[in-house]
Amino acid sequence: MPRSVSSIPVAGAGRVARWRLPLRAAVLRGLAIPVLLLAALEAAGRAGWVPNYLMPMPSELLSTLLELGEGPLWKHIGASTARVAAGFGIGAALALVFGAWVGLSRLAEDYIEPIFQALRAVPGLAWVPLLLIWLGIDETSKITLIAIGSFFPVYVNLVAGIRNVDRKLVEVGSMYRFSRIELIRRIFIPAAKPYLFTGMRSGLSMAWLCVVAAELLAATQGIGYLLTDGREVSRPDLVLVAIVVLAVMGKLSDSILKFWEARSLSWRDAFSGERA
Repeated sequence: MPRSVSSIPVAGAGRVARWRLPLRAAVLRGLAIPVLLLAALEAAGRAGWVPNYLMPMPSELLSTLLELGEGPLWKHIGASTARVAAGFGIGAALALVFGAWVGLSRLAEDYIEPIFQALRAVPGLAWVPLLLIWLGIDETSKITLIAIGSFFPVYVNLVAGIRNVDRKLVEVGSMYRFSRIELIRRIFIPAAKPYLFTGMRSGLSMAWLCVVAAELLAATQGIGYLLTDGREVSRPDLVLVAIVVLAVMGKLSDSILKFWEARSLSWRDAFSGERA
C-alpha cells in the first residue's frame, strides 16, 4: 500500500529536531544560575537578611518592571536602541573602510595605524567634554560617542583578520590571475569573516556601554536616563530594573549578531567545545 504524503518523512526534519534539542538544553542551562540567584535573593529579602532599601526583592523588581511597562519603559528602550543602531552603524561602517584599507595596504598602515592605536587608548568618557563643546548636548554628540566606542573593536579585528590570511591562499589566487577585487571577494573576505564578526560583537557591546555613558550626562529619554532618575529619587528598584533591561537588550542584540555569524560561517568546520 502506498504511503500518504503526510506519512513520508520530510528531508531535513530530523536534522532540525536534533538541532533544536541541544538549543533548548543550552537555553535552560543558561537560565539555571540567574533563576537560582533570584530565588536566593527573594529568600534573603523575605528573611530580612538583606535591607530592602539596598536590594529590593525580585518580586518587587517585577512589579516595578510591569509598572514601567505600562508607561514610559518602551519610550526609553526605543530611544536607547535608536542611538545604539545609529552609532554602531556609523562606527562599524567606518571601521570596515579603514580596516580594509589598512589591512590590505602597508602604506596605509604606516600612515594611519599609529594614529588609530594612540586614539584607541583614549577612554570613551574622555571624549565627552570635547563632544559637548563641539556638538552640544543633542543627539549628534551621543551618536558620535557611540560611533567612536564601536569603531575600534571592529577596526582592530578586521585588520587582524586580513593580516592572518594564509599567504599561500593569496599566492594561489595570484597564480590563477585573480584581479584585486576577486582576491578580496574570494579569499580575503571569507578568511577574515570570523575576526570581523568577533569585532562586530565587541563593538556592539561597546555601543551599549557608550549609550549609557552618553545618557547619564545629558538626556531626557533612554535607559541611561532611567538610571539617573532612579538615583535621584533614591529608588534602587528603578536602577536595578534599568540595569536588567540594559542587560536584556545587550543580550538580544548580541544574539542577533551571533545568529548571523552562525549562518554566515556555516561552512566552517571549527571546534565547538567539548560536551563535558
